[in-house]
Amino acid sequence: MTDIAVTVPAVTVNGQSRPLDRVATHATALDWLRETGLSGSKEGCAEGECGACAMLLATPDAAGGTTWTPVNACLVPVYALDGQEIVTAEGLGTVDDLHPVQEKLAEAGGSQCGYCTPGFACSMAGEYYRADRNGVDRAVPRADAAEACPVHDDAEHGPNGFDLHALSGNLCRCTGYRPIRDAAYTLGFPEADDPLQQRLAEPAPVAIATDAVVDGARFLRPASLAEALQVLREEPTALVVAGSTDWGVEVNIRGSRAPFVVAIDQLEELRALTETDEYVEIGAALPLSEVERRLDGRIPLLAQLFPQFASRLIRNRGTFGGNLGTGSPIGDTPPALLALGARLVLASADGEREVDLAEYFTGYRQSVRAKDELITAVRIPLPLAKTTAFHKIAKRRFDDISSVAIGFALDIDGGVVTAARIGLGGVAATPIRAYATEQALIGRPWDLTTVKAASAVLRGEGTPMSDHRASSDYRSHMLGTALLKFYSQTVIASKEVSA
Repeated sequence: MTDIAVTVPAVTVNGQSRPLDRVATHATALDWLRETGLSGSKEGCAEGECGACAMLLATPDAAGGTTWTPVNACLVPVYALDGQEIVTAEGLGTVDDLHPVQEKLAEAGGSQCGYCTPGFACSMAGEYYRADRNGVDRAVPRADAAEACPVHDDAEHGPNGFDLHALSGNLCRCTGYRPIRDAAYTLGFPEADDPLQQRLAEPAPVAIATDAVVDGARFLRPASLAEALQVLREEPTALVVAGSTDWGVEVNIRGSRAPFVVAIDQLEELRALTETDEYVEIGAALPLSEVERRLDGRIPLLAQLFPQFASRLIRNRGTFGGNLGTGSPIGDTPPALLALGARLVLASADGEREVDLAEYFTGYRQSVRAKDELITAVRIPLPLAKTTAFHKIAKRRFDDISSVAIGFALDIDGGVVTAARIGLGGVAATPIRAYATEQALIGRPWDLTTVKAASAVLRGEGTPMSDHRASSDYRSHMLGTALLKFYSQTVIASKEVSA
């Protein structure tokens, strides 16, 4: 990140620079786009659940080029895009020259009222330009690449490699998903002269320091972690945001207006992922989609978590630091991280300290983190437990808030449980460890008798409450069945290995 702030913040939109002149510091990208005449992006839910507002953000790839990353414009503070580059539905194509994604949607009848279509088009375009979608080098001529594209044998990928999860954050209430899926599955690959494809060969914009003050409110993007920590020392009441998938909802639904916002999403010090012999360290501001890509399944418990965490659009912005920093008892990452025995690195202007995640939460949305401290990283100790699982109970399989979330991590040696960690979410004022259940398992044979006895203990863990998502009795019942389900999965897996 450079340490030179531009005089007037600006965003490159569809290839043209647009100034952020006197825009309110709480304004979202969606509101700003629509006010400037780009009304293709729509507000459906204002919570990041419908995807009608999706746009493409130019983000760096591992090779020094660019990736078109779909994100929810309704959640991103527009000043967080200072110096950045986005493409909206208007930038994909025109009425007279449709983009291939728009063309296929039209051919398949993938739009009725059209309200959600611009968002679908942007999310679909992100997948259209995904570098490894066809499984071959993009330098291969287009016709050969199409022939080399692997054929997937599951219901969530098309014959062209299109991953339907790319659309998991986009909802449509009138068209139906079959024609939209058909459009996605008939997409080819970008032509060599496609401007958006050519753009990917160039570096993504670097993050720049930003300091905007409008009508007494301030939005600050520090140039470094040290600067951010010093600011928090001087202004401990400042609101810290990373992906803004939580605060964006507060702005839209509850009218939140923070007088001072400090954005840390682009701080390089918080975006690393390193592995040592002792632990895996994940930067607190590294987007979850990027964590998933870099880990590539090396932590199986997290590999199970990621597809169930909200939607791809949310994971493209959401972070571990934000999910833990809000202190929500129904966040999806804490149960998994508790099961993994994770520790948090907290930093202030005075230095760093490390805290066991099991000791981090102190009450409802409260923690041991001081107001002038930031979560800088999550450390997952090695070696990992050999038998793990993540269970999420929600009304929808994907893109939903959990009623109960459970992370399991067991070591089983010679048929006996030698170690156990179980993390729970949604059953108390904070995420918790199921210590009593762990003790009911350790030292006992991993069999149905042990599991039934431990399940009775697990059912009584926490103090589940009743709300609009589930009753306390239902939550307790789900706890009681979760361990049985986990056990049955391990038995099935064992039989498959033996076969």
